[in-house]
Amino acid sequence: MKNAKLNMNKSAWSGRIVAVQPRIRLMRSFDERHHSYQGYVLRVEGTFGDEPGGFLIAIGKAAHEKHRFQAGMEVSGLAVPVPDPWLETAGFYKVSGLKVLKGAEGELSAGPPFLGVPPDLEIYRSRGHRRLAAQTYDSNCLTCIWGCRMPVEMTIDHWNPSGKQYRFETFCYGPKSCPFYRSGPKRKVPGRKGMSYTEEDWVDEESTSHRGPDE
Repeated sequence: MKNAKLNMNKSAWSGRIVAVQPRIRLMRSFDERHHSYQGYVLRVEGTFGDEPGGFLIAIGKAAHEKHRFQAGMEVSGLAVPVPDPWLETAGFYKVSGLKVLKGAEGELSAGPPFLGVPPDLEIYRSRGHRRLAAQTYDSNCLTCIWGCRMPVEMTIDHWNPSGKQYRFETFCYGPKSCPFYRSGPKRKVPGRKGMSYTEEDWVDEESTSHRGPDE
């Protein structure tokens, strides 16, 4: 009965997956950063409740390991709106009753954008990322398995950790040789007493230094 009551509070959704990307949260504190690898985000074209259109569904690592989601699949399930839109890229989460109604068909493009089944989260962690211009992400990378839009939580003052600021940043985990790639402006992180930290290019270079141009 408890599970049935929980499901009554959820809305049914279904549709065709047009993209699968990693679900990663970034925590910043001046020149320090930490990633939380939480799962994946499904970009779906279909119906949520009674509303047709596109929407983003957050899923966990285990769900992806079971179903190996990729663009072209038709899926359905139940979900609820996220309580804080600054902490999730997706609009909906806590998915249950997840079903694959139809598998992907036909040959996928070799890319870019790169489609297919996204790798395990540990692969993303080991590859490292480069900052990606938001405009480039929106125009060329929305469907790429190597693109990622992260919610960012910034602790402004170590001595007052309750003071937070939030924003979104876009990153690329893909091959360095991708012709679509544009880094965009350097990111600045606010600090205490009006200070700020600028994340220079060497941070990205160091993060991906173990990869060749086509990796």
